[in-house]
Amino acid sequence: MSWSISWSWQADSRISTIAAVEGGVVVSSGLELLLIESNGDIRWRVKTPFKVHSISYQNGVLAALAAHGFYVISTTDGSMLHDGRSTYGGFNDVICRPGGGWILSGKEGQMHLFSHEGIGIKRFETGKVRRLVGWLDREHIIWQSDDGKLWCGRLGSNYAKRCLEDRVWSWVSRLEQGRLLLQTSAGDIWEGVPHPFGWDYIERLQSNSLEPMEGIRCGDGWWLLGIEGLLYHLSGIGDGSDVILGENMNLGDLLEKITADSMVTATRTGLLRMWQAPHLADSERESRYKAAAEAALARDWNERKLLFNKARQAEDDGRLSLAVELYQALGRQEDVKRLLKRQKEDGE
Repeated sequence: MSWSISWSWQADSRISTIAAVEGGVVVSSGLELLLIESNGDIRWRVKTPFKVHSISYQNGVLAALAAHGFYVISTTDGSMLHDGRSTYGGFNDVICRPGGGWILSGKEGQMHLFSHEGIGIKRFETGKVRRLVGWLDREHIIWQSDDGKLWCGRLGSNYAKRCLEDRVWSWVSRLEQGRLLLQTSAGDIWEGVPHPFGWDYIERLQSNSLEPMEGIRCGDGWWLLGIEGLLYHLSGIGDGSDVILGENMNLGDLLEKITADSMVTATRTGLLRMWQAPHLADSERESRYKAAAEAALARDWNERKLLFNKARQAEDDGRLSLAVELYQALGRQEDVKRLLKRQKEDGE
């Protein structure tokens, strides 16, 4: 068995971006943001002041870029968790950071590091960024510059950057499981495994005339969404076993991996399709467990945040004993020690 469409959905307005969230997909349609579950049910929909043009997800929170601003939104109900941050010229891309937080690329040639809650931490001068490719670890990130070259930056206390090589790429995918797809100006498709100083592995996969809009890596390998609206299974191209999905359908130019056995395509005019692969049942089971764990972690995160806000409010109100109990429940031993010392000094 191969991939097939499990359900489709038509938006009321044009779709600007999509992102995988807890086994489902979040969709920006016009001035509306909505989260659709894996079975096609809508969990929530909210109005937005501006059209959202880029989204990233981590631990129950969405990082959304709209106009010149950056916002963090709860996946539980779509509520705004932070009033937002803006920069001159605005942001053009956002991805989550391993271990928590976000990195945003600004249109004026800077990268901005934010906490999970949307608090600004640091800013780095990088030059103009075409795309944030992905993280090698918590400190090293790869991006494609405006001129098509790949760069690696160390976003720590000692900031540094270096160009991986002089080759210019016309298109680069996101980093998926340590691997990425690249296209040369001549149209050849390559696969590579990068490290901070170059490549562990890089090889040309095929030279067919493809113009990729997006690429993802599922349980059966790489899938490319071409400019003509077709999905290509990369490992099958050119060896007599070509797998092409979406003929006579125009799948659009938006593609997102949901789990190892499911992916979503969307047209800008608003037609969203959920694809599933029954032959990847084992991979699907593992991915569903991961999605369920992410959802549980999101609920736990929200509960911990509420508890932390209560502890902070109790501390502000001078109810130190209550604050100590709440911080203890959260495992924040430094805050517990600080307040116990304060109680002793105050003679409480």
